[in-house]
Order: sequence, then structure tokens, then C-alpha cells
Amino acid sequence: MKLMKLFFSSRVCPGVSSSAASWLRLLSSFGRMLLVLYSIFSPTLSYSEELKLQSLSVRARVSEQTLLGDDAPEAFEVYDLAANFSLPWQDYSQSGWEAGTRLMVSAGMLQGTGGNALVVSAIPELMLGSEDGRFTLDLGAGGALFSQYRFGIQDFGGPFQFALTFGVGIPLYKNLGLGYRFLHYSDAGVNGSDTTGADFHMIELSYRF
Repeated sequence: MKLMKLFFSSRVCPGVSSSAASWLRLLSSFGRMLLVLYSIFSPTLSYSEELKLQSLSVRARVSEQTLLGDDAPEAFEVYDLAANFSLPWQDYSQSGWEAGTRLMVSAGMLQGTGGNALVVSAIPELMLGSEDGRFTLDLGAGGALFSQYRFGIQDFGGPFQFALTFGVGIPLYKNLGLGYRFLHYSDAGVNGSDTTGADFHMIELSYRF
């Protein structure tokens, strides 16, 4: 699989489907959109040397329709807990919107044919949202560790996986929020061409601090 190589390259490789290439272009456009929206505002720079916990989320897979790469030959269930920490760089505008960076860390269970795997991840993200944190858009790339990476006929390739994500969050009630999260795991072809990643569409319930 050449997903992450494509993600960091301006060229599309022949081995990737046109739908996957289109989605990669969409993700790239989404990232540029966040930067453009940030530049439109009149921000005041805020810097802190400490990580600050922003929110906690409980997430579960609701669909595994493939958007990137090859179709996964196995079906999975995914449940995890995620924590979002603000990173030092944050900008605020007079209109009440915030652009910045944050770190999303998660730990959970991946259930598939032949066993369950503990999955932990750390993904830096570019984020745009309201200053109170009620509305958020984010896009990020990072890494994950799998305690098991072979499930039936599917081989992820190794314990380390590259992780790509984007998400949308909206307010639900007081400090509670509801969101959609897309997660893709892939070894980026590091362990050979016979490995297969997976896409997960998740619903998340979050609590904002």
C-alpha cells in the first residue's frame, strides 16, 4: 500500500484507485482550507509551554466503507477512548474563532477475526473551531501501535501503523458534544506490497473541559 507516500507526494501512483486519489486531494484541500480560513481572521497569538487537556471522547465504529487504498478483506469492530490536548500554538480572532494545533491520543480495542488488538495512537492535528470549543474541524497524521496485526486473511504488516484522520464536532448539550471521526491505518508499504490497511468511520461522544 502506498497511501502515506501518496499523502506526502504531489503525484498519484498508478497502483492507487482514482477514488482514493480523489479523496487524498480532498484531504489536501481541506488542510489548505483550514489555513486560508485562519489567515482571513485577525488572530491574537497565544503560546503556552504546557499541554492542556481540552476534551475526552468515547468512540465507536459505525461503518468501514473504504475511502483510501484497497478494500479490507476482514470486518472489524473498534472502540476507544481519546483525549485531545492543546499544543503551544493557538491563535484567536476577534470573531470568536480559533485556529491552532492539538495532539489527539487514544487507546482502544480492535476486534477482528482471530482475536482482539490493543491499539494506541498519537496524532498531531491542525484544528479550526469556535473559541469555546463547541464547533471543531480537524485534520491530522501520526502513528499507532497494534498489539496484534494479523486478523484472518488480513495482514496490516507490522505493529506500527501510520494514522490519518479528520473529524467534525458539534455541540450536543452543555459541555457534551457529538462528532464524526474518520480514521485510516496503513503501514505505507514499509512491510511489503501484500499488506492491507483499513478505514473506520466513527461516531464520538465528547466532554469538553
